[in-house]
Amino acid sequence: MPETTPSDSDSGVQIDLISGSRMAGLRSMEKIRLILDGVREGNIVILEEGLSPDEESKLIEVTMTEISPDDFSGIEIESYPRAEAADQSFLDKLMGRESTKKLTVIGPANQIETLHKDEQLISALVSRK
Repeated sequence: MPETTPSDSDSGVQIDLISGSRMAGLRSMEKIRLILDGVREGNIVILEEGLSPDEESKLIEVTMTEISPDDFSGIEIESYPRAEAADQSFLDKLMGRESTKKLTVIGPANQIETLHKDEQLISALVSRK
């Protein structure tokens, strides 16, 4: 991500926490590029508010086209399960629109392994390259 300048990239794992307000100002493909660019650099990306189901599908689709054995192994993505959102309107529920307000963790498939996930906790093991 262009805003960061780590002093020693080999000393640990960088975690990018991206606010919902930053993501709200981006189009779907801009969100996907922001996420994939960070993950390709070896960063763990945490979204305050997740992606829509269509955006998640597109993220996976774009990731599949970019996988190469020596360069990029893909992504691991975990989100809290969608619960009934208190701020969701009756019309949204009726039309089947789901809230995207959920914490989402995305990282390089070769560096992050989900150990446990439930409606209140995502536990992951993160390793260096």
